[in-house]
Amino acid sequence: MRKIIWAMSMSLDGYMEGPHREIGWHLVDDELHRHFNEQAAAMGAFLDGRVSWELMASFWPDADADPSSPGPVREFAGIWRSMPKYVFSRTLEQAGWNTTILRDVVPEEIRALKEAANGDLGVGGADLAATFLRLGLIDEIHVYVHPVVIGRGKAMFQASDVTADLRLAATRTFGNGVVLLRYELTN
Repeated sequence: MRKIIWAMSMSLDGYMEGPHREIGWHLVDDELHRHFNEQAAAMGAFLDGRVSWELMASFWPDADADPSSPGPVREFAGIWRSMPKYVFSRTLEQAGWNTTILRDVVPEEIRALKEAANGDLGVGGADLAATFLRLGLIDEIHVYVHPVVIGRGKAMFQASDVTADLRLAATRTFGNGVVLLRYELTN
């Protein structure tokens, strides 16, 4: 059975980005990037909100054109371009790079995408993931905890009326101190 997976990097104090959307504190070295690439390459599609999609589209389409880019960066550029992508936006008029625009999160449509996918579906962005979580569409949450405290920013988990029972399915520690906590939703 295919899964919908929300994977996110977060500071030890719970933020996914700084107060000005900065993510320069993410400790993505070659080991962690290769892991991300392995996970991404096995996906059936990426599901992103407009902001996340635009951030990705501003860098990844030609990130492998720079010969000074590290190998894992060049590799992910190809993965990103070729992967089917769905962007949820009510305002975006067009999207390239194998991307389909969806206006709303309709649970029946998401379940149909999940059934038809050639792999798990990866959800990107805290706002979209919060919607998926509220609708009971997320199967796993992968939290990459970076050994840094940033004090403020955008919290990974937005305050809401959602509760989720989780089961720790796996952990992994990377050489740079990042710890992966892989949770399965049990409810």
